[in-house]
Order: sequence, then C-alpha cells, then structure tokens
Amino acid sequence: MIHKDQIEEVRSRADIVQIINGILPLKKSGKDYKACCPFHEEKTPSFYVVPAKGFYKCFGCGESGDVFSFLQNLQGLEFAEAVKQVAQSVGMEIKEDTRLDGEIDPFSHLYQVNSFALKYFKDSLWNEELGKQARDYLEHRKISKEMCDRYSVGFAPNDWNGLREAALNHGMNDGNLLEAGLLSKSERREEPFDRFRGRITFAIEGTSGKVLGFGGRLLDIPGQRGAKYLNSPETPIYQKGSILYGLGLAKNSIRREQVALIVEGYLDVISLAQNGFENVVAALGTGFTKEQAELLGRYTSKACLLFDSDKAGLKATFRSADVLLASGVHPSVSSLPPGTDPDGVVHKEGADALATYIDGSVDVLDRKLQVLSELDHFSDIEKTRMSIDRLLPTIRAAQDSALQDIYVSKVAEYTGVKRETLESELSKIDAKTSGSVRQLNPQKHKYRSRPLSVPSMGAEKELLLLLVKDVDMIERTSERIGPDDFTDPNYRAIFELLLEQSDFTEILGRLDPSASSVFQNILSNSRELTETVREKIFVDLVNRMLSSKMQRKMDHIDELIRGNEDDRTLTELLTEKTYLGRERRELGLDWSAVARKTFK
Repeated sequence: MIHKDQIEEVRSRADIVQIINGILPLKKSGKDYKACCPFHEEKTPSFYVVPAKGFYKCFGCGESGDVFSFLQNLQGLEFAEAVKQVAQSVGMEIKEDTRLDGEIDPFSHLYQVNSFALKYFKDSLWNEELGKQARDYLEHRKISKEMCDRYSVGFAPNDWNGLREAALNHGMNDGNLLEAGLLSKSERREEPFDRFRGRITFAIEGTSGKVLGFGGRLLDIPGQRGAKYLNSPETPIYQKGSILYGLGLAKNSIRREQVALIVEGYLDVISLAQNGFENVVAALGTGFTKEQAELLGRYTSKACLLFDSDKAGLKATFRSADVLLASGVHPSVSSLPPGTDPDGVVHKEGADALATYIDGSVDVLDRKLQVLSELDHFSDIEKTRMSIDRLLPTIRAAQDSALQDIYVSKVAEYTGVKRETLESELSKIDAKTSGSVRQLNPQKHKYRSRPLSVPSMGAEKELLLLLVKDVDMIERTSERIGPDDFTDPNYRAIFELLLEQSDFTEILGRLDPSASSVFQNILSNSRELTETVREKIFVDLVNRMLSSKMQRKMDHIDELIRGNEDDRTLTELLTEKTYLGRERRELGLDWSAVARKTFK
C-alpha cells in the first residue's frame, strides 16, 4: 500500500505534459496542449491537457482525470502501478508497507497464510514421493515445470490435516486459516480440516501478484469424493466474480495484442500460455460477471471467447459475451471442432491450428444467428419468434450505438421482422440482462405495489426449487442472474451445475456432500406449482435476489464513505450509491415490505 502523502508528492512532482507527450504527441494550444484522443477514434483533436491544473479532458468522449488515471485508462494499470510508473519518471522512490493510512492492513494475515499455503502446495508437488501422481497427471497434460512455477501450480496431499499441522508448527492459528478458506468445518468432525485434499492446486492471484485464494482439481485417488473442481470460498480478499485467473501474467500481452483470449479453466490458460498464447485468462465460474468484464476492459476493448464446443460451453459463451458487450468489451466467438476444448486443439492439432480458429472467430451476434440457423430455428413463425427472444439480449447489451444499429439491421434482414418492430421490442426492456440492470419504466411494472408472498424457504432455495420443477426456466434465469448472485455456497454450486446440464443424478455426483444433501432436499420437495404461479414467483424471487445484491453493495459503499475524506472520491461513492438505489426502485418491489420480510 502506498501512503497518501507519497501519492501527493508524486502528483506534485509530475509534469503531466511531459508524461503524456511521451506516449501521445501533443501540440501547444495557447496555455494548454491538444491531440487526437487516445480513448476514441477522431480526426479533429478534442483531447486537451491543462498543465496549470494537472489534468486532461477530452471534449469528444468525456474522458478526464489526472496523470495517474491517464495511465490507468490507457495502459490498464492498477492505481498503485500508475503511481510507481510516474514516480520512476520523476526519480522518486516509492516505499510500500502493509499499512493503510497509518493503520495495519486488516487483511495482511490472510495474505500471510495464503503465501504459506502456496509454499506448502509447491513443496508437496515437487516432493519426490508425495507429488508423483500429481506430476504424472501434469506431464500427461503436457504442462512443463517452468509453467507450473510461473502459474504457481502445487499439490494438496490427500491428508485431512497436512496443511493445518504445518501451519500450526509455524505459529499460524486455525482462525486465520479458516478465514482464508484453507480449512473447513463439519458437524461430523470436532477439529477443522484441510479444505483442499488430493488435488492439484492453482494459486489465484490479483493483478499485483498477491495470492487471494486457490482452485483445486481432483485427482483420481481411491476413496476420494467431491466436485471435480473446488475453489476457495468467498473471503475478505477473494471474491470470485471480481477476479480473472491469469490476468496478472497476461495483462501486458493483452495490451500488446489488443485482445484477450478467454477460456474456461485453469489448465486451458496454462496450456495456451505455454504454446505462445500469453494473452489468455479465465473466469472463475461458468460465465463472466460485470465486475470481471469491467476489469478486463482496463486492458482491452476486444475479447475472443474460446469455451468448450459442447452445449454447456455454448450457453456459457453467449452469457459471457452479452456481459462483455454490456461493459464495452466487444466479444468474438471461436468455433472449435465438436467435442474439443482449446487445450485439446493446441495439443492434437498444434498452435498454428488454434491460431487459425482464433483468426476465424466471428461476432457474437453472427455466431448466434449461425447456431439458430443450424438448429432450424427460422423454419416457421413460432421458432422465429423464439429466436428473436434469444437475439434481443445481445442487441440490448451493445453499448456502442453504431454497433447496436448494425445488430438491429442484421436481425431484421435475417429474420424478415421489420426494423421498427425490433426497435419497439428493445424499448420494452424490463429486466436485468447480460449482467447489468438497464433503465426501467416503474409505472409499467406489474408487481410494483403488491409483492407476492414467497414461501419461507428463502429466495435462493425457492428459486432452485422452481428451476428443478421447470428446467426450461434455467436459461431464462441465467439472463438475469449468475452464480455469484447466490450468497449461500451450496445454492451457488447447485445453480452453477444447473446451468451446465439438467441431469440431476449427474449433478448430485459432482456436488460435495454438503451441497449434495441440500440438493436432495430440494428434489424431494413434492410441492406443485401451476404455470401461472411459477411465472409470478419467478419474477418476485429474482427481483428479491437482485435487490439483496444491490443492498450489499450499498452497505459496502457506506463503509467506504465512513472511512474516506477525499471530496472527489466521496462524490463518486455517493453517485454510485444513488445509482444503485435507483436500480432497486426500478425493480418495482415494495421495499418497506422487503425490509420487513425475513427469509429462513
């Protein structure tokens, strides 16, 4: 952490004209300087640097800020990285510590135990006897030792207390290990136990290189049960929906290539990077969140999705693409051969073959049209109407007005539906799509004044019950909420697997014992719901979950406001809180009733 006094000293020493001119040639214009804006295409300069006030402003696109924000926006740097780069240019040494505004970093103990766990997992992997099966698996996947070291790959032995005992011997306590998600608790065991056992481990790092959490891939060990992949739970430093695996190592390559390759898994990232595709990242779930898309948008405005070619992969592709579009990142989709994934392609056909598939990627809307056409979804009126419903979320998500106009024209031409009709449909946006809540007309919302009475099972569990009763609702649900909107880890795990498939037996087999027990309880519920009731409860449940998420964000903003004295930051926080409050109201619920209601 960089102390604010150092930041202010760097800002005061920095010559904003000299720094920007070293990246973007400036021309003097009176007391100021101007150039064509680097943040949008233009022929007439509208980007001005004002040295007297130490800021820049583009009168074309509205981008503005100081020398730090210029580097952040242009080069995709974190704030601390931007400060260090400017400090280096003025010959100033930055000293970091684990203190925040004079206080000890409240999360330093979590970074400490994660660092210890990383070393423990690495040592276990390269232990001649202990890590043999893990090394054999990695060798089978053609992952080199160099890449294992680069991506901090390790191995968690199939031992209930291996990490715990090693940590205790080094003076670390169970409380910190539990808080970091390295230990778990169970009613069947008196003592905490290692969360990761019999798994190859993947360190999940922030862009600064700090270890935030871990992912684990189950090895085929006799008697070992559980989900194939297991992540750290949410902690104060690890929020799955806000992190991209491999971004810290890929960010410079992404800037150079001006595009990010997005894959599904840890090994896909490592395998592609090993074969020369270093601009590769992965989401830590089945699809992108708004936060992940915005994080990626710091480094590039383009992304190529390389998900598995099966049905689940295709669904995840389109969900992620719409979220990216809504955050200003333009996605293309690569069509891999049936039954393959990026790792399989690069090993069976070679890096050049994968490069060909990447070069042949198409716009997400074009890919949707291809898939719908292949499925014969334009052969009659009913299918065409359903297809339009599938295409509209992508059109709505496009933030660029020109791109949205192109999308409307293309769908009109492809389907034969009048452009005016499509525009009318777009004006009826009344739901959260592609990871972002759009503006609604509260006067037209059907459920504004009288929220439905939702059974006391709790919104998250009730929604899962609804989905197992009517699996056709799953895809529709995914257009409004994602796994990270579930606060209960068991419900979140169930929802993630429901997005992939509707085989309940298979899902039960992939869940850990706790989540499996919860899912069995849901499946055994005999309550029947009519179609009309299902529809009404669906709207209410989703809106309540979205409202809870917004309230959590608002509570977090309140905490930040209480601890902040910077006027500009306070203004931004208050603006964000006002925006969230408006979004909650636009959902159309009676919020006094929501506040009174307690889900069990």
